[in-house]
Amino acid sequence: MNSRQRRGVILLLLSVLCALGAFAGVLSVISDVESKVGPEVTAYRLKTDVAPYTPLSTGQFEKIKMPERWLSKNAVTDLAGIRDKIAVTGLREGSLLQSDMIVDRPALRPGQQEVAIMIDAATGVAGKITPGSTVNVYATFEGEREGDPDQSRVIVTNARVLDVGRLTALRPDENDRGREPTDAVPITFALSAIDAQRITYAESFAQRVRLALVAPGTDTTVPDSQRTYELAKDK
Repeated sequence: MNSRQRRGVILLLLSVLCALGAFAGVLSVISDVESKVGPEVTAYRLKTDVAPYTPLSTGQFEKIKMPERWLSKNAVTDLAGIRDKIAVTGLREGSLLQSDMIVDRPALRPGQQEVAIMIDAATGVAGKITPGSTVNVYATFEGEREGDPDQSRVIVTNARVLDVGRLTALRPDENDRGREPTDAVPITFALSAIDAQRITYAESFAQRVRLALVAPGTDTTVPDSQRTYELAKDK
């Protein structure tokens, strides 16, 4: 082997060694990145804003992948966890879903049934009544006969709210053409059979139905003698 061939072999060997060194460097960088980033896991990101106390559905989220070490411990990684849940506060588009953002939807107790009625937004909701709230339900009625005084009555006490729907514009019936359109909100209650009858009767025949928010832990049972109010009898 002459000197030119030896130089060629030496250069070839140096090229192979450089290539091996570069490959080892790349592997080292990849290994270092993997050690810092770690394996990827599934997470869910909001595709749109979600209002407080709104029932959650899978269509509100998009599936993404991100390093496990960058994900908080309370992040939701399985959308089965949102079943029968509601947002506990307003959720922003682009936020990662976490377990402390959601709570169980209030459920029925034995002997109760769900009843939904429309409540005038101006007189009954005002944005402060949410699922899980306890309310008293008041209704005002015209006198049964001409000359009889109008009355305010406590229809139901300690009614538990299950759900608050979206604001809806209501148009008056043909018989109420003199009344202007109003905004109303569907409110779903958990009620006994007799209270369900009382509240649906009030929705159908009362002039106004109003909700009064009850402070948590407060017993606001009203005696029968104090359930009806007339202005003329107020002393």
